[in-house]
Amino acid sequence: MNAEVVKNTVVTLDYNVTDSDGELVDAGKEPLVYLHGGYDDIFPKIEEAVQGRKVGETVKVKLQPEEAFGDYDEALIQIEPRAAFPEELQVGMQFEGAPEGSDDEDFVIYRVTDIADDKVVLDGNHPLAGMALVFTCTVTAVRPASAEELAHGHVHGDDDGAGHCH
Repeated sequence: MNAEVVKNTVVTLDYNVTDSDGELVDAGKEPLVYLHGGYDDIFPKIEEAVQGRKVGETVKVKLQPEEAFGDYDEALIQIEPRAAFPEELQVGMQFEGAPEGSDDEDFVIYRVTDIADDKVVLDGNHPLAGMALVFTCTVTAVRPASAEELAHGHVHGDDDGAGHCH
């Protein structure tokens, strides 16, 4: 029996992501395991493309920035005093913070993008924000979701370590 991707199945995808010029952005070293059927576990356009597919089938989906990681938001760039950071600071390090003018519950992950003499440039945008992306996904496994997974709206267990714990 070759299971089909339908609502309430757990789907495993081997995938890679390229930008619109074909440059590799994410090699997809770990398979993507998600609960199919509108649970917001995966971008809706990809979920739509794999609907009805069987193990071994491949789909290629181009996502515009608003369908993936959003448009690039200049307001999420912050320049902070160097003294506010630990001594061991490198470009690429990440810090959690609230954007200026937001209430403290809106946390954003900021990446250090530049370190000047006494200033640090932080970027709260996802590294792939503002980019059109091409996802190439191959269905490698499909199984019925458990009652618990359906109740929680996400995958549990140890599907190749990509499961979820509470």
